[in-house]
Order: sequence, then structure tokens, then C-alpha cells
Amino acid sequence: MTKRIQFREYGGPEVMECIDFMILNPSWGEVQIENKAIGVNYIDIYTRKGLYSTNLPSGLGTEAAGVVKKVGPGVDFFFPGDRVVYAQAPLGAYSSIHNVPANKLVHLPNTISFQEAAAVFLKGLTVFYLLYQTYKVKPNEVFLFHAAAGGVGYIACQWSKLLEAKMIATVGSESKATLAKEAGAWETINYRKEDVFERVLNLTNGSKVNVVYDSVGQKTWESSLDCLSPRGLMVSFGNSSGPVTGVNLSILNEKGSLFVTRPSINSYISNYASLKYAADKLFSMIAKGLIKVDVPKEQIFPLSSVKQAHQALEARKTSKSLLLIP
Repeated sequence: MTKRIQFREYGGPEVMECIDFMILNPSWGEVQIENKAIGVNYIDIYTRKGLYSTNLPSGLGTEAAGVVKKVGPGVDFFFPGDRVVYAQAPLGAYSSIHNVPANKLVHLPNTISFQEAAAVFLKGLTVFYLLYQTYKVKPNEVFLFHAAAGGVGYIACQWSKLLEAKMIATVGSESKATLAKEAGAWETINYRKEDVFERVLNLTNGSKVNVVYDSVGQKTWESSLDCLSPRGLMVSFGNSSGPVTGVNLSILNEKGSLFVTRPSINSYISNYASLKYAADKLFSMIAKGLIKVDVPKEQIFPLSSVKQAHQALEARKTSKSLLLIP
């Protein structure tokens, strides 16, 4: 038996329940992981609300770090006792034990703790594909990144500095502006007090930017398009304020023959080779102290307090990462 978070219907945090769950032995190609730390991500909220549908009742979460407990048939690269981390597992990572396909796991270096790994892995892989593959950010290039003090944004601030790029970071408070600036953002915009478009015009001397990374969605859609220079790229990779729907394609023409993409990690990190490559890149930067992982103590919750964790994340009361501890 294992403790597991489950939901039987879509809705708010109240639909989640902590249950006793009978965990089966790992099947062919699977590895059974005893989770030590679990990453909480905004995509988990999308799943819980039904934006991304699943068969109900369902587990929740795709990211955790822990120790191999058992290996199934056909697995010859992982062994009981190995330290591992995963970020693209089948739903159910919000649990004390989880069965994960071996090709979704990577070995975790001893220099990185379970909590650090669960806090950074999915977010770090996301930043990797966004800044290197969706659009290759160049040295000295100015670009706009929304929600820059959140989990993905905080890592993006650090990574953009390593790339010697100039990231304009939008945030919702002065304390988050300080956090983003300290992490590596070139400039910050407090969207609660400043007009994002006007500030981008001012910071770029009217030329605007070639790329906008937007995980907010509905509320920032049009202003993000306004910030793009002709033939610029809008990278819409999240929906924290609600999904963008009913798009009139002619608006892309009107605002300068713009491009739009709605990427997901599974399209970029789609096989074990790409997973290993991105993970090695991320772990190397952490080992060298170039990317720092810090989870505020008040954002580490026991598994049974998952409702409070989701409430805090949705209320935008958090920065950096959130964790659940089984």
C-alpha cells in the first residue's frame, strides 16, 4: 500500500483526496520509485481542473525524485538503491511510491539533493527547450519573459544571464522584482503598477523584442503580441490566467506578420537521448553553481497538505518552486 493523491472529478483543490493505494509490481520496462520529494507544477492544476483531460479517478503529478525500489522485466540500466529523478511520468507522482517507465528516468548525481532535483527538473528542462530550441536566444538579445519569479521564470532569469542575453522580466510585486533581478534578469516590469507595452518600448528604444515567452495566457495575450517586433515569435507555453481561445489569425498580420507557437516539453524532449542530453546540461550548470536551486521553507508541504500547496500556487503567493514530501 502507498499514500496517493487522487481526484474523482475536475474542480478546485477540494477535489483532491489522500488515499491508501495498492501499488502493483512494476511492469515490463518500468521502475518502482520510492519518492523522497515531489515537484508541484502549474500543469498539475490544469489537469485537476480538466483543461487537460484524463481518465477518472486519477492520480496527479508527473515529477519527483527518489530511490529505486524495484525494477520490472526488461530494465537493465537501473537497480534498487539508485538515486533518480523524473519529470514526464504518467500521472501519479503525488504519491509515496510510483511506477515510472525507465525511459523517463535519469540518474541523479550525489551532489544534488532529492528536494533540489524535484524543485528544478521539469522547470529546468522547460527552460532548456524554450531558450535553446523553441527560439535560440542570442547574446545581448533583448526578450520578454512573463511570470519571471515563478518556478520556470526564476530558472530562466539565471539561464538568460549565462547566455549573456537581456531578459525583461514581468513580475507582480516589488519583492518579486528584486528576486528576478538578483537571479539575472536585465530589467523588470511590475505589471500591477506599470504598462508592460510602454515599458518594453522604452527599454528597447521603440524596436520591441523578437520573442516573448508567456506562461500566463489569456490576460497577457494581446499585450504580448504588441511587444513583438515585425515577424517576431510569441511563445505561449502556459495558461495560468486561462487558455487563449478564439484567436483571429488576422491579428498576427495586423501586428506585423507575427509567428505563434504553443510548445510542450514532450514535443522537444521526446526520447531518451534528448532527455539525457538536456538533463546533463542542467545538472552540469547546477554542479558548477551557475544555476542555484532554492525552495523557501514555507513552500515545502507534506503530501497530505496538497490542497494548501495548490491554493498557494493559484493565488500567486509563491515564488521559485513548491514541493510535496511523502
